[in-house]
Amino acid sequence: MPDLRQRGKVRYPLREVLLLCLLAVLAGAETFVDIARFGDAKLALLRRFLPFGDGTPSHDHLGDIFATLDAEVFQRCFVAWVAALTGTPAEVIAIDGKTLRRSYQKKGAKAAIHMVSAFAARQRLVLGQVKVAEKSNEIVAIPKLLDMLAIEGAIVTIDAMGCQRDIAQKILDKKADYALALKGNQGTLCEDVEVFVAEQRARGFKDTTISRDETVDGDHGRIETRTTTVIQDVAWLQQRHNWPGLQGIVVVDSRREIGNKIEQETRLYITSLVLLANQLGPIIRSHWAIENSLHWVMDMIFRDDECRVRKEHAPANFTTIKHMAHNLIRKAPGKDSLRLKRKVAAWDDDYLASLIAV
Repeated sequence: MPDLRQRGKVRYPLREVLLLCLLAVLAGAETFVDIARFGDAKLALLRRFLPFGDGTPSHDHLGDIFATLDAEVFQRCFVAWVAALTGTPAEVIAIDGKTLRRSYQKKGAKAAIHMVSAFAARQRLVLGQVKVAEKSNEIVAIPKLLDMLAIEGAIVTIDAMGCQRDIAQKILDKKADYALALKGNQGTLCEDVEVFVAEQRARGFKDTTISRDETVDGDHGRIETRTTTVIQDVAWLQQRHNWPGLQGIVVVDSRREIGNKIEQETRLYITSLVLLANQLGPIIRSHWAIENSLHWVMDMIFRDDECRVRKEHAPANFTTIKHMAHNLIRKAPGKDSLRLKRKVAAWDDDYLASLIAV
């Protein structure tokens, strides 16, 4: 990781600053003030790993370093680190964005930044992230994120925002497959699929070959029935739209029963995979791991939406540190919750040191 500060004026080496921040966040720090206090209290622990000859920086100094640190380079270093950490390729990679709500600045009318993350659904690890100015820029950010990742052999799932020809082609070029949510932003493609599915449903799918699978889940007083239908007679659709790698349409009908209330929903997907419904259904459902196992965790455990880090590159860099902490805690042995592991790390120096040795 390059340090762009003037060498003669550097009192705190960058690797010491990054180690300090990572250990502090693992132990529950949520602000630069928290990190500075952690450094004062845990200097002996920090010196187990690096010299820290001049101690640790103040919170203002930490903020200045993170504000000027090149966010894109840091994110690329993060991706390389995760690749070395996991050792095995991800099977399903879910890509989705999250807004850092408190990163906006009234002064200068700076909007809150939006982080687009890639998440390994089975391993529950963040593989990489890219900062964008606002949600609408996800379309530009996703190809950049894909360029950073080694995804050969994986299946990439993205919501409707990422259902774009260029993104589908990028995934195929990197020797991976896709399952993309299909909504109105794809205009005539979506309309043609909706009409086709409605016609075939009315005829009992007699004019096309399908595979179908049904699952029933019950939890917290809710019963949800999902019926996944895969249609792979799509030559006519490919001829009309020339969509890269298109091999099938997936229709997911869900019925939720909560007490006397019944909700029904139909979702459409397009995919480059040639698989049966009982195989594609779990792949599509695994996309929601990024909501439940990453976005929710970042909000509830790492307090993302309450973080007031705002200056220049600091919000993106602080998020990268939190994603590093998230991955290390996920990889740590034991069945304790992430929240409990962070609490233990706050008072048990040996346990905290063991987390970065995972």
